[in-house]
Amino acid sequence: MSGETNMDATGVLADYRVIDLTDERGHLAGLIWAQMGADVIAIEPPEGSSARRLGPFAGDVEDPERSLHHWAYNRGKRSVVLDLRTSEGVDRAKALIAGADVVFESFDPGEADGLGLGRDVLAELNPALIHVSITAFGSDGPKANWTHSDLALQASAVNMAITGDADRAPLRAGGTLPQAFHNAASEGAGAALIAMWDRQTRSGLGQHIDTSAQRSMSQASMSSTLNASVNATVTQRIAGGASLQGIDIQLMWPCADGHASVTFLFGPGFRAFTENLMAWVHEEGFCDEATRDKNWTEYAMMLLDGREPVSEYERVKGILTDFFATKTKAQLLDAAMTRRVLITPVWNTGEVVDSHQLAFREYWEDVDHSDVVSDSGAGSFDPAAIRYPGAFAKFTETPLAKLGRSPRLGEHTDEVLAGLDAAQRLPAVPAAAAPVALTSPPLEGVKVLDFMWAMAGPAASRVLADYGADVIRVESANKLDAIRSIQPFHDDVGDPDGSALFSNLNAGKRGLALDMSKPEAMEVIWDLIDWADVILESFSPKAMTGWGMGWEQVRERRPDMVMASSCLMGQTGPLALLAGFGTMAAAISGFFYPVGWPDRAPAGPFAAYTDYTSPRWLVAAVMGALEHKRQTGRGQYVDMSQAEAALHLMGPALLERTTNGRIWEAAGNRDLVFAPQGAYRTAAGSPAGDDIDDNWIAITCVDDGQWAALAAAMGRDDLASLSIGERHARHDELDEVISAWTRDRDGYELMAELQAAGIAAHIVQNSPEFTIDPQIVHRQFLTAVGHGKQGTTAVENTRFVLSRTPASVTYGGPTLGEHSFEVLTETLAYDGDRIAELAVAELLE
Repeated sequence: MSGETNMDATGVLADYRVIDLTDERGHLAGLIWAQMGADVIAIEPPEGSSARRLGPFAGDVEDPERSLHHWAYNRGKRSVVLDLRTSEGVDRAKALIAGADVVFESFDPGEADGLGLGRDVLAELNPALIHVSITAFGSDGPKANWTHSDLALQASAVNMAITGDADRAPLRAGGTLPQAFHNAASEGAGAALIAMWDRQTRSGLGQHIDTSAQRSMSQASMSSTLNASVNATVTQRIAGGASLQGIDIQLMWPCADGHASVTFLFGPGFRAFTENLMAWVHEEGFCDEATRDKNWTEYAMMLLDGREPVSEYERVKGILTDFFATKTKAQLLDAAMTRRVLITPVWNTGEVVDSHQLAFREYWEDVDHSDVVSDSGAGSFDPAAIRYPGAFAKFTETPLAKLGRSPRLGEHTDEVLAGLDAAQRLPAVPAAAAPVALTSPPLEGVKVLDFMWAMAGPAASRVLADYGADVIRVESANKLDAIRSIQPFHDDVGDPDGSALFSNLNAGKRGLALDMSKPEAMEVIWDLIDWADVILESFSPKAMTGWGMGWEQVRERRPDMVMASSCLMGQTGPLALLAGFGTMAAAISGFFYPVGWPDRAPAGPFAAYTDYTSPRWLVAAVMGALEHKRQTGRGQYVDMSQAEAALHLMGPALLERTTNGRIWEAAGNRDLVFAPQGAYRTAAGSPAGDDIDDNWIAITCVDDGQWAALAAAMGRDDLASLSIGERHARHDELDEVISAWTRDRDGYELMAELQAAGIAAHIVQNSPEFTIDPQIVHRQFLTAVGHGKQGTTAVENTRFVLSRTPASVTYGGPTLGEHSFEVLTETLAYDGDRIAELAVAELLE
């Protein structure tokens, strides 16, 4: 039956029940758990979740059972209608929660308390409960109860300040697709699994998890939050790139039939790819030998210290502009595979849906909606085969469930409540020992061997380290991690041990430097494999197998090992060997195309967007595999494609293509639902002392009341009665009215005034403003920690907070080989003679 749920699933979380009290701000968390096999019960009010009223709609019929947004994030769940405004509804909810393992909720702070479902009530009702609050700014602090919107949250999180064209208003990631709460919800899904590990292996108790969309979204700034803290030049935006220390780094180029993401960067981690690109450019007659043969290893440092004039870099960019104009997207993608250059096309949702890579990996899932949408009312689409994004990762032992359609409103009320009346379910807690309220890190004792590099992989293993895992990071000076050569640098000095980005993503890990090009190094690696519980790697496919450390070899020796590979496109398929970074995955996954202005080329989200989103999914995958190991004693292999996981954040846009046949287009900062909405220029000057004349405020009127309040504040009562339809139709005019009003106002004062009036507004913060943001300061998000070379450095703190077993972040990322001796002597118990042998063989770096 098309409406089947996940009740009979045999996934890793099949023993667990989730109560989903979220709306569109948190539905993604429950979807992730449903894919992993959990029984997810969505509690909806009698009028249905607000997500059901969000467009677009299947067949353009505005119906709560046809919302593509609701469809995208509620597959496999059971819908139960309870009116939480009544005592009966609350009592029923409490009875369900008493037998649940996890609750996801997206109430504003204090709202659940008013319903009688607050944090303390739920903890007393069910001490084993994992309770996840998905909030805008966090559950406490001066901004906890601020009026919010996706635009306002992105404005608060730095990423918006550095996204878009330099000569226009900054843009939010996602275009008209909200992203901030999706990032927080996916964070919450992995966080719940970390808390579940503590419950099932150590304490027997649940706890509260506090997520913040502001903090989660700030990961999309690529550590530009830290610039002010490390005395680095503030990052500024340019479309399809970034402005760093006065140099405009271009990462996207027009081509013959569209645009392409091109990673034209420098340093040891990028040199070979840039040499390959310039050899091709020279081969086709677009540059001379001297240009081809520039010192691409030192080129970034040469630009920064003046040895290479910026004007010369601009000349080279001009050569590339002329060259790419002669190539189609298909030709550039073919070159990426055959010439080892870092290029992917900027695809729209139609091209994503038609991807041969995704077809090869059988990624898409066709779902039957025919019992909800009749053939006569379907329009141009087939309701029996609606195409959806599929499994976010491939598991060898516990494949993710193929989910049925999203439930009709209240479809499972009777069956769920009948089961509740028949017998009270108990949380699935091991009965081994009495509960103990441990406060030590939940992953204490978990040992991780980390071969991750760049951003996506290290950001995931950083989370494991935050919560107590012993993470040993293996790297090599022969192939230096690319992010050691990326800003922000302490004091703008380009030092591989001074990259705040590297230090931030690798905080809390131990560093071992080993020359893995030498066969003798493999003996050390195998000893570390014998030590580890988890192996994480993000090399290109076949690299680990080439070293003799592929999954088959590891499994033969360690059948209990959890091993996860994370790369752009996955381990199989025609694009599996596509090398690159999150900029490229974001471009080929459709994230660049809808971010920009209708009259200009795509701007794209800032830099490597899928590098920022995919770590949350990888954390969930690794913790799910560890849970399977706990249950069975068996390990397994996880193949995670950045692109495949990230596509869930574009769910409604992809369904708009597969259902209604339309491409999701760019619309600046406009919204499909709210109007007016935009970023408007304000007067210069701020408490941060930021002397950059780039001052903006994001404003969203989420309902008629907020619009009336804004019109009153502007002294335009004549506009106050405009309906939502009229506001959309007159958006250009309203933007001019708002811009004229904000232009001479101080942004901080205006933000306070609008928030006091109940209007979703926030200044667009870059690093200086973010650093002194009262909410960020209150939540201690930016923190000073020890560092092997700097003495102290700044890193971002944990992005979610476990109430009983908090994270511990005390040390920045390791300098190259900082802990090699410690790892060899203490972890592997090598004696002096063995270490001397390694030194003589020149294995240690």
